[in-house]
Parts: sequence; C-alpha cells; structure tokens
Amino acid sequence: MVIEDGKFVELSYKVVDQKTGDVLSEVEFPLGYIQGISEILAPEVTAELLGQSQGDIIELPINCDQIYGPRDESLVFTDHLENVPEEYRKVGTSITMENEKGEPKDFIVTRVDEKSVTVDGNNPLCGRDVIFILEVLTVRVPTDEEAVAGGPIDAKSPTFNMPNARKIH
Repeated sequence: MVIEDGKFVELSYKVVDQKTGDVLSEVEFPLGYIQGISEILAPEVTAELLGQSQGDIIELPINCDQIYGPRDESLVFTDHLENVPEEYRKVGTSITMENEKGEPKDFIVTRVDEKSVTVDGNNPLCGRDVIFILEVLTVRVPTDEEAVAGGPIDAKSPTFNMPNARKIH
C-alpha cells in the first residue's frame, strides 16, 4: 500500500546536521497521522511522502531558516542567577514566557554558569541546514475512530510533533 490522501501513516524520523553529521533530534516513538487530513507535517514533507510505501526511507534536505525563519538574537536573554527560579537553572529546560501583549513564547535554557542563566526563544534548528531522515513504518486504511479524530487515538501512537523528540544538542 502506498501513501496517498486518506491513508494512516506511521513513521520515525531523525534530524541530522548537514555540516557535522550529528543527530540533532530523533523520535522515541512512531509518529502517526492521516495523509492529507492531519496538518501536522510541513507541506514539503507531505509532498515527499506521497507514493512512498512501508519500509521506504526518505532523506529530505531542509534549510531550517525557510521553516522557522532566520535566527533572531533579540530572543536571547541572559539574567543573573539569583533572578531565575531554581527549577529553570538547567540547560535544556523549556520556559514559557509572555510578551507585553500576553502572547506566550517558549524559550530554552541554553547556558547556566555560577553567575547567570541564558535563554533562547529561537527554534533550536534556526540557522542550520539539516536532513530529515524519515522511515515509513506503516501505511494502512485508518480505523473509523482515527478518521474522525484526524489521526491516531492510541496513546502509544503520538502525533508528529517535537515534544515527542529528544532534545536538540
């Protein structure tokens, strides 16, 4: 069975830095979605997956600035250690902050030393050229419940999003 609109697809993926070859992120569990219904994949990825079958591996080079925008240094802040609650003093910790309009924005702690904490609101992939390596694990007709939900309903089959991925290095 090939991937086409309306088919349930499960895949795994990893993100590899083109310059260093380092694996920046990879999913811990298969990711499920319904092709053409679930809008959880970038259109470039969806287009590449059309016509693929179970077992296929797709390598998709991506300039992350085209997806996430260029790096914005105004989203990087450093504060004195004593001004930062202890639970936010670990590299990799995610902190949601609000701007003056009350709009939420996620920041990641990128540096902690004996005097300060630095957080960054840029997507960790900004400024990188990467290769998304996707492996198609399953292609099938969705169940009635999956079709209504627009994706997987089993907790063991999460949707395609970064919270299911390991932290970016």
